[in-house]
This record gives sequence, structure tokens and C-alpha cells, in this order.
Amino acid sequence: MARADVKRQIVPGVSRASRSRAFKNRGTYKVKRVAGPRREEKVAAKTSKPAAQKAKKTDLESAILHNGSKFYPADSEPKPKQTRKTVRPTKLRKSITPGTVLVLLAGRFRGKKVVFLKQLASGLLLVTGPYAVNGIPVRRVNQAYVIATSTKVDVSSVKVSEKFNDQYFARETEEKSKDAEQKFFGEGAEAKKTLPAHKAADQKELDAQLVKAISAVPMLKSYLKASFSLTKGQAPHLMKF
Repeated sequence: MARADVKRQIVPGVSRASRSRAFKNRGTYKVKRVAGPRREEKVAAKTSKPAAQKAKKTDLESAILHNGSKFYPADSEPKPKQTRKTVRPTKLRKSITPGTVLVLLAGRFRGKKVVFLKQLASGLLLVTGPYAVNGIPVRRVNQAYVIATSTKVDVSSVKVSEKFNDQYFARETEEKSKDAEQKFFGEGAEAKKTLPAHKAADQKELDAQLVKAISAVPMLKSYLKASFSLTKGQAPHLMKF
């Protein structure tokens, strides 16, 4: 067998017969091939008629149904971004409890000390100076911008009203007047905004309860009045408050 193969080759790898001659010698063209069923027909026979009709829908047909025309949309329609994030309530730090004195690190009253009252539904902290002691009214603060100290005020007798919620601090929307030219020249200028009477009454009521608790502890009122500051060489992460 190996000898016959050698005769068919001039040199190893080079056949003596041409490609057409080799095809004629094999004689495969004389064998008649019987065509079997196509793969698509087999799949169509297995599937039901309604399912087959649904499978025949093309992208063009769906575009016609969606846009009412036989053309594809020029621009891709924006799709809302899907996210797996879930809104969870903000976890309060263990060092922050009702009555804890906090040091504000940002905002208008940075460096001042306030008393923590409660956590609101939004996760923000409800704090106050109180206003009668150091001039800080009731306000909301993010716990990321405060330092919790070891000093505490006994607020067990202080009743924080349920009216102090996130809606209580919402800004009041005012309609913009059309007389912009008159305001520019100082005519009909708006009066300075003042605190609503009901909010001022709420602050006085809360201050009266807190001042009573603060006055019972010696030097606590002067401690709340003093501002927090650092000098050269002091590292806040190594300090104990």
C-alpha cells in the first residue's frame, strides 16, 4: 500500500495527477445524493403554529408596530437606568445618643457646640444650641459633619414635639414677581425675611426646657458657649472629646 502511494507522487507531497484528474479518478460525482428535510422544516414541524407565527416576527415588523412606519427610528430611545441599590435608613452612630453634645465641623455654625435631640426620618440629626445659650436655633445636621463628645445633657424631661420633622424645615416657595425692573432700581423692595411666629414660639418652648437642664450642671453653660478650635501640634484623631 505504501508502495502504491509512492508511485502516485513525484516527490513526497507533490501528487502526480492534477486536482481535476484526481477528482475524476475518485468518481464521487457519479453518486446521486438524496436531499433530506431541512433543519428549519424539522423545527417548524415540532413547534406549534402560534409559536411559529410569533417566531417569524422580524425587527422591522416590531419597528412598524412601535413607530407606525416601516423605517427604523433615527435615534435610539433612552431607557431608564436600572439599579439594584435599595434605600436603607441611616444607621446612627453608637457614640451619638439623645443629649450628647456635638461639635459642628461645617456650615454656618462650624466650631460651635450643640445638643442632639433625636434622629429624623431622613437620617439627619435634630440639634439645637440651645438658642438662648449660644445662639444656635433648631436645625438639621448630617452626622458625618459632627464630632460626638463625652459630655451629655439630661434630656429625659425635655419633650421634643412631633412637629419637628423634615417637612418642618422645608423652604417656603414664593412666587416670583414680574416687576423685575422696579426691584433693580430699588422701588418696591421686599422687606427683610423674618422668622415665622410659630417657629419662634417653638424655639422658646424648647429652650426653656433645655436651659433648665443645662443650668443644673455647673460650668456646662460656659462649655456650650465656647467655640471649638485647634492649635499647632494638636491632632484631632488622637484627642478624646
